[in-house]
Amino acid sequence: MIWDLHCHFPGFGGRTPEEAVEDMLRLADRMRIERFLLYMGERFLHDPTEAELREQNDWVLRAVARGRNRVHGLVYLSPAHMRTSLAEFDRCVRDGPMVGVKLWVARRCREPEVDAIVERCAAQRALFFQHTWAKTTGNLPGESSPNDLAELARRHPGVPLVCGHTGGNWTLGIRTVRSLPNVSVDLAGSDPTNGFVEMAVRELGADRVLWGSDAGGRSWASQLGKVMGADLPEEDKFKILGGNLKRLLTPILTAKNLL
Repeated sequence: MIWDLHCHFPGFGGRTPEEAVEDMLRLADRMRIERFLLYMGERFLHDPTEAELREQNDWVLRAVARGRNRVHGLVYLSPAHMRTSLAEFDRCVRDGPMVGVKLWVARRCREPEVDAIVERCAAQRALFFQHTWAKTTGNLPGESSPNDLAELARRHPGVPLVCGHTGGNWTLGIRTVRSLPNVSVDLAGSDPTNGFVEMAVRELGADRVLWGSDAGGRSWASQLGKVMGADLPEEDKFKILGGNLKRLLTPILTAKNLL
């Protein structure tokens, strides 16, 4: 069983969400990927307007409708526009087919506004995914680091949170969230470096490691290689490649009759 935590439209073929998701499904079949999470629209917007947030989420809703229960969406929200973001959560998750939230780089997730989004996720048992990075050259002004996510996680110890990209600098990211049992790490986006997955399992336990690809910015083959080539027991690889994500999503998928 392979479930991908982390996919986007750019890099795939098609002029519409429907065409793009058909291309994704064709390639997913080749790689034996059963389901994948999709978020953000046809272009990446660092600080989207309220209208742009809705447009981005409309693209995902159209793809999910075509995805034959194999494609699950995360609603793209921005703490810079809280009224619209909470309304989008209700439209797309509470009252719609999406299964979680994606926050990117508009505001750092340690900001108090983010608490309301986490609380909405907790109420619906929805997944909370936060992009994180720790760049040598410095993050974007609103870009979260693993330390920002750690602060948020301490405020919400009972809510599962996902540390996107494990902070990029994965040795730092893993150690930053190690003491926070409600935080899982996302393997997506980096090169398939020897030792990354093994360190994550050693420091966090296999149950807190989630496989994501960052397709189409990264190839599914290279990202699967991180786990399939890792020096780990097969039972740990099974959890990482899909078992853990399925466990986290089971409450909301069951509630939406999508499991």
